[in-house]
Amino acid sequence: MAKVLILDRSKSVRNVLRERLEYEGFSAEAAEDEAQASELCGRIPFDVIISDTACRVPDAGIPLIALSSDPSIDTAVAAVRNGARDFLTKPVDMNRLLQSLHRTIEQPSPTTAPATPAPPRRSRRAHPAQAEEIIGLSPEIEHVRQLIDKVAPCEARVLITGENGTGKELVARWLHAKSPRAGAPFVEVNCAAIPSELIESELFGHERGAFTSAVKQRKGKFEQADGGTLFMDEIGDMSLAAQAKVLRALQESRISRVGGDREIEVDVRVIAATNKNLREEIEKGNFREDLYHRLAVIVVRVPALREHLDDIPSLVEHFIRTIAAEYGTPPKPIAPDALAALQQMPWTGNIRELRNVVERLIILSGETITAEDVKSYC
Repeated sequence: MAKVLILDRSKSVRNVLRERLEYEGFSAEAAEDEAQASELCGRIPFDVIISDTACRVPDAGIPLIALSSDPSIDTAVAAVRNGARDFLTKPVDMNRLLQSLHRTIEQPSPTTAPATPAPPRRSRRAHPAQAEEIIGLSPEIEHVRQLIDKVAPCEARVLITGENGTGKELVARWLHAKSPRAGAPFVEVNCAAIPSELIESELFGHERGAFTSAVKQRKGKFEQADGGTLFMDEIGDMSLAAQAKVLRALQESRISRVGGDREIEVDVRVIAATNKNLREEIEKGNFREDLYHRLAVIVVRVPALREHLDDIPSLVEHFIRTIAAEYGTPPKPIAPDALAALQQMPWTGNIRELRNVVERLIILSGETITAEDVKSYC
């Protein structure tokens, strides 16, 4: 498992990146300054450091990916001169970051080439655009599958609801994969990970000179998804001002870049997701009711893991196979009483938590995963 250090002064950025990287199969730690980062580097052999350019990075000989809110060429050149293998702008495009991570990890250090060829690392998603299988035979999961089959071929907007870690993004990917738009882009944006002052530029793009750091024209997510699907995750965390712009885009199928006066037609199917109760958010004045009705033509609720515990054996077997394939090792058997013990756990983190637990058990258990292992390591 590749180990990644996230160095950023923003707690929200650290938390979002760490949660997503752990979901993608990385071991991630976070630090807010050089002192904390140096202490972690002294204890943990990191494969990569992801750092904001405003932070001073410890001189530990670890490959660096630089992040910055300033997209200017000067900032990028300075980052590369300071040793960065790659330079990405904030808000972070997770697909690009994951690609950069895999390239950086697989690329040998420029100063020390290995004496013998190293075996290729296995990435968690060999084909990031391909939706993973939906595992489970319970009535709850079968209902989700049936909804996907019915809704995917049409153009109706879909609101996916459910707790964190239940697999809302996976449902969105299957809705795209089974739709007539499957050959077009699937573009995702995490509305909770983008500061409110940047969300408009992220969604609609900007013209050169629109603001201080806008040194060139940039297409937003709506334009990038033209002809395909735009997945707006954590839509409940979007500011009211941004909600008004999104509502207009949905009503008119047109957008305007920040700093521009030209309207651009876009052909986008919007799928949104949230872990919040948007009806309650409307009552509190945090979410527009008219936008809710635009988004929630079809509502797909993804059940919490505690609601389909019978699927845990199938999920565990699937995770054992996939994790073993990533590690290049034979799948490890699991005892029936260990599966029974897993079915007794509360799973507040849902399927994401279950996968992490299975990976931990594979690493720490003996030849067979036992109930005692579950008791000791969960």
